[in-house]
Amino acid sequence: MSFVNVTNRLRLGRFGIVAVCACIVGILSSTASAQWTQWGGPNQDFKVEGGSLGNQWPDEGPKTVWQHDIGEGYSAIVVDGETLYTMCRTKEKDKAERREVVVAMSAKDGEMLWEHKYEAPLAKGHVAQFGTGPRGTPLVHGDKVYTVGVSGHMNCLNKKTGKVVWSHDLWKDYEGTFLNHGYSSSPIAYKKTVIVPVGGKGHGLMAFDQKTGEVVWSKHDFGNSYSTPMLIKVDGKDMMVCFMAKEIIGVNPADGELMWTHGHQNEWRQNITLPIWTPGERSLFITSPGDGSENLKLVKDGDGYKVEKLWENKRVGVHHTTAIRVGDCIYLSAGGGGGGGPSFIQALDAKTGEVKWKERGFAKANFLYADGKFIVLDEDGNLGLTECTPEKFNIVTQFPILKKVSWTVPTLVGKTLYIRDQKQILALDMG
Repeated sequence: MSFVNVTNRLRLGRFGIVAVCACIVGILSSTASAQWTQWGGPNQDFKVEGGSLGNQWPDEGPKTVWQHDIGEGYSAIVVDGETLYTMCRTKEKDKAERREVVVAMSAKDGEMLWEHKYEAPLAKGHVAQFGTGPRGTPLVHGDKVYTVGVSGHMNCLNKKTGKVVWSHDLWKDYEGTFLNHGYSSSPIAYKKTVIVPVGGKGHGLMAFDQKTGEVVWSKHDFGNSYSTPMLIKVDGKDMMVCFMAKEIIGVNPADGELMWTHGHQNEWRQNITLPIWTPGERSLFITSPGDGSENLKLVKDGDGYKVEKLWENKRVGVHHTTAIRVGDCIYLSAGGGGGGGPSFIQALDAKTGEVKWKERGFAKANFLYADGKFIVLDEDGNLGLTECTPEKFNIVTQFPILKKVSWTVPTLVGKTLYIRDQKQILALDMG
């Protein structure tokens, strides 16, 4: 039904206007809800606004809408309207060289819409212990999709056809920081640029023109780690925060100028988990294995900023999974390391860093937050709905659903949950 027809049917004074406005808002909200176009979701906080999830699943688990085989990789799934995008590594029968693949699929039924395959030999020294597939997540912005593969191959593709618009080799072209588990950062859009950590002298962070791929700015000598940049607002101004190998930094995303830096490193230089920004408190929660967790406050200092440490907890550190703040608690899965081991779901007091509780029930896990509940997917493939409060942890329902290592954070759009492991990709009805 067109807006004109709606208006004709509801043209009875202010009540008609209200009804038309409600209809328009409903349509726009529906359109907006069908978006998860970057790492971390719309607000980079792994939270989904609105909607309702069922509280119980059948004995056979949540309803599978569709499932398909997919190649190796940990790349998360992004959704733009009726299309989803992700990445994997596969081996062609007629090729000796393994290739990386950017895939576009129908969000409705999983039909393959297009694939972009390119040769991506592993860099010398790559440790294959945890797989050789892509780690970074595609970014969909405008009419393009931006990706970076495990060996630093960056592509800008037409999102409808998969045709290459421009490309760079971040490690070879710009002498970026070699990471023995592979490049893992995801690109982030800012105005007319796309920004990625590269690492190395003069290339700590780089911004490329979205249309042409030309370098807009390239700044700093920081070594790269495995994290993704995050955009925040401080005092009404844009700031980009990024976990590098030995520190977390804040820069002006317009020109890359450094605004502040704070040291945070472990022996492996693995800073991975996306920080949590709380605007009202001007606080930034960071966590990594080995160096534990800290809550920092950004304080105005003349024309710039300085960092004050509110608290630290060296005993709680997240390796590569998500951490989510709800109210005055931060919920996370700590322990487990890269090769497995004991892990606990924990609640940290966001004001003090005190552990409120820690519970078993899942292996090392990723979280999403929606409808007042946490969707939990652990590395063993167990999917669950949980209720977490500062006082308690309650498993509402859970089901073993994936077979291979499941380190990819789920994606929720509406009531459809998209998950994957090293072999399959599934769409589940969470209603």
